[in-house]
Amino acid sequence: MKTVTHWINGKPFGDDSGAYGTWGSVTDPATGEVTAQVAMAGAEQVDTAVAAAKQAYATWSTSSLAHRITILYRYRELLNARRDDLAALITAEQGKTHADALGEVARGLEIVELACGLGTALKGETSTGVSSQIDVASIRQPLGVIVGISPFNFPAMISMWMFPMAIACGNTFVHKPSSKAPSASMLLAELAAEAGVPDGVLNILHGDEVAVNALLDHPDVAAVSFVGSTPVARHVYTRASASGKRVQALGEAKNHMLVLPDADLDAAADAAVTAAYGSAGQRCMAVSVVVAVGSAGDALVSRIAERATKIKIGPGNDPTSDMGPLITKAHRDEVADYVAGAAAQGADVILDGRGFTVEGLENGHWMGISLLDKVSTDSDAYRNEIFGPVLCVLRAETYEEAMAIINGSPYGNASAIFTRDGGAARRFQLEVETGMVGVNVPMPVPVGYHSFGGWKDSAFGDHRMYGSEATHFYTRGKVITSRWPDPAETPAGPDLGFPASH
Repeated sequence: MKTVTHWINGKPFGDDSGAYGTWGSVTDPATGEVTAQVAMAGAEQVDTAVAAAKQAYATWSTSSLAHRITILYRYRELLNARRDDLAALITAEQGKTHADALGEVARGLEIVELACGLGTALKGETSTGVSSQIDVASIRQPLGVIVGISPFNFPAMISMWMFPMAIACGNTFVHKPSSKAPSASMLLAELAAEAGVPDGVLNILHGDEVAVNALLDHPDVAAVSFVGSTPVARHVYTRASASGKRVQALGEAKNHMLVLPDADLDAAADAAVTAAYGSAGQRCMAVSVVVAVGSAGDALVSRIAERATKIKIGPGNDPTSDMGPLITKAHRDEVADYVAGAAAQGADVILDGRGFTVEGLENGHWMGISLLDKVSTDSDAYRNEIFGPVLCVLRAETYEEAMAIINGSPYGNASAIFTRDGGAARRFQLEVETGMVGVNVPMPVPVGYHSFGGWKDSAFGDHRMYGSEATHFYTRGKVITSRWPDPAETPAGPDLGFPASH
């Protein structure tokens, strides 16, 4: 059986010493079979990884920006050359189709490329002659050891959203990916070492809440970046902040897509199916709720149902599959319970994905397409993030009623509107209470040079992911006021008053 170890100080950790910690299991979602054992870190392994990162920080933080960027350029080329291998690891452990996994790698590469151009983002500012022979300069410096904690649904992309920007800024990094899909992060670390990233700059620790809490409490950790569920995001933010760490913690989503009667309903249906069922709904940017206004409802639901029934579900390594399995059997059962509960709470079940299997792979974590119409806002299927191939349709008579529904949600990750009315679209983008907005775009994932993040219970902390805000999260400002008087000047003696401009 394959063994996935930690990666500490530039190499697999535990091969000689046996100091792995405990062990967990990795399962192929398409077959239900255990395919690997993964090392699970405890406090001892956390201390070792953080110590390696702290030691490496002393030299990495003072290395030139040009040196760091040169290494990242080499890293980008290695990642591009191995993108198929990386995608195959994602498919084997996460379950998504190979094409979807390749898309994930491509979006991660966007941020590596952004890190390669970080020189302009790290520029300081200088004001000369602010007072008599006095100049003031503002610079940004790295923080120290950064911790990244990422989820199972994007094992490569979200990792690449974190550590390339952090190490480009001069920090060192300890990354804890999901133990459900750990192998992609190991390949990312191996390629980083091949590109020339020095030992200790990037470390990988696998584990559960024991490792997470040890990292959150560790006195040598300066900041924490997290993506996962809202309860855990709140825990990470609260616990790490209490010990003085800088934190960005992204949580759950309930992304709404508002469809007005004037919208192109065929385009809206295509978008809803793609955004709701891609990656089996296991993405924080998935559209999980459509709010249909007025006469749009019946026609839209019928179009969505027609398209959804054509989706082919199968193993991710089958090129004919459109959608793969869910990550675990327990999660599959939880998603199925939401469908059953919605029916009991008054929703019309248009498509029911419970009981779906793939011939020959009956032990896989399969869930078919589910479409729920006339869902109430007090039902469990609406109130909670399902994180599966389930789309809820709510009805509203007016734009105002629809906006009350959307803004009444405790989550504020992303939203979208489909309409031909420019005035309605402009009003929506200004009034909706979400961090990311799409206009006739169902999943408004920003490009790398903008920033990613939500509002309300979808995000904790003041900094968003990647883009210009990443350089501010991974660095801290310093202002330097200097005076270099003319040597010919005669010293005037000490002045005990408060400095004044002249």
